Amino acid sequence: MVNELDPLLQDPVQPKDWTAGIERPQALLDELEEDPKPLVDLANRPVVSGRQFDRDTVMQLCRLAALYETTPALVQLPLTGKILISAFYEPSTRTRLSFESAWHRLGGDIMSITDPSSTGIAKGESMGDVAEMFNNYGDLVVLRDSNEQSVYEMLEALRIPIINAGNGIDEHPTQALSDMYAIFKWRPELLYAQVPAARRARIGIIGVPNRMRTVRSLLLFLALFPNAFEEVVVITENDVNFDEGQREELEATGLKLRLARDLDAELPGLDIVYINSIAWVGDTYEKLGKHLRLSAASPFKKGSIILHPLARGEELATDLDETPHNWYFAQARGAVFIRMALLTTLTQRIHRVMDTPQGG
Repeated sequence: MVNELDPLLQDPVQPKDWTAGIERPQALLDELEEDPKPLVDLANRPVVSGRQFDRDTVMQLCRLAALYETTPALVQLPLTGKILISAFYEPSTRTRLSFESAWHRLGGDIMSITDPSSTGIAKGESMGDVAEMFNNYGDLVVLRDSNEQSVYEMLEALRIPIINAGNGIDEHPTQALSDMYAIFKWRPELLYAQVPAARRARIGIIGVPNRMRTVRSLLLFLALFPNAFEEVVVITENDVNFDEGQREELEATGLKLRLARDLDAELPGLDIVYINSIAWVGDTYEKLGKHLRLSAASPFKKGSIILHPLARGEELATDLDETPHNWYFAQARGAVFIRMALLTTLTQRIHRVMDTPQGG
């Protein structure tokens, strides 16, 4: 029997505003002028790597995401009549539901696969043959697979766009887009071509760039805005952190990288703290950096924010949830809107929400 005296059951549920007191999407929207050309150029293309994006495309995707986030009720649903194939052959909660929420909010229909053992793949069917079937069933594929090569094998046979929603330890480009959207909402002037020195951000990334797909993709996106970041400090306990040529590629853009081991020594100088502890290794997960943990007792810089792709473990204490440093829940919320922007773009429906004669 329910205890009628339980105080948690006595009051109506009150929604928590995790972004109370911080800059809203409108601030980002006000900073950017609409320019549909970069998004028109992206239409009907696959999205498998952060290397495909340039500065202008990221800014316009963020602008469109902010437009969606500040417009609770769309005047029209741009993806009406479109079908998404949501193929998640690796476990996922946030990414899968974020994509499906975004597609539904835009008016489209969805077919989902969440268990590869229920498909022809379990009987030895190739990813190329699966892709041939997908061409006939939907208008866009979102694929997550622990096999790094699956997205590329499918890409060869696809005639509809595909989005890489995480392929092994390789990349996770739409998570990085979500991360950048959160960062730019927090401080919109980081989008300026020339960011004043006093407003540049120092970001600490707790993770391993060559083992964590979220970190690998985020670094590629940060490299598009080298003038916005005073320094990127990679905080890790590993001895080998970059693939051959990975660090050199990033630093060639002007991004300033530094390695560190002592988390608490770095925190007082960091404006943004990005933490993740999970990496795919083969068919299983590996937790890295077990001593690199954040809590309300950590020596954060005043006004700094924490980002985390979630799901979290012991590395991110729940006592941070009620602090102003918590941007990870707002980050997860914003992922829906940045994916709405990307999906509208790839399906050639951008003309329905932006002032452009292009369409499909």
